[in-house]
Amino acid sequence: MKFMVISDNHDTITGMRLAGIDGVLTHDVAGVHAALTKASEDETIGIVLITEKLVPQCHDLIYDYKLNKRRPLLVEIPDRHAEGRTADSITRYIREAIGIKL
Repeated sequence: MKFMVISDNHDTITGMRLAGIDGVLTHDVAGVHAALTKASEDETIGIVLITEKLVPQCHDLIYDYKLNKRRPLLVEIPDRHAEGRTADSITRYIREAIGIKL
C-alpha cells in the first residue's frame, strides 16, 4: 500500500518526496478533485495525506470521500504554515468522524 500527498505548498511536497511519498501540488478544488480521482483509481494507493489548508476549500468533496469510499483513507495533516490546532481538536475530530459528543 502506498501513500500520496495533496498539498498547496512546495515544502510539504518536497518533504514527503524525501520520505518516498509522491504528491500533487494544487491550490483549487478542481486540482484536489483530479488528485483524489487519480488516487481512487490507483489500486496501490491506500492513504492520501491532505494539508489542512486545502480541506476548508473542498469540504464537501473531502467528506464525501471519507463517508462513501472505502479507499483511499484521507488523513488531514498540518503543514509548516498551519495556524495550530485548537485545544478540542481531537474531540472535534471524533465528533465529526463517528457522531459522538464527548
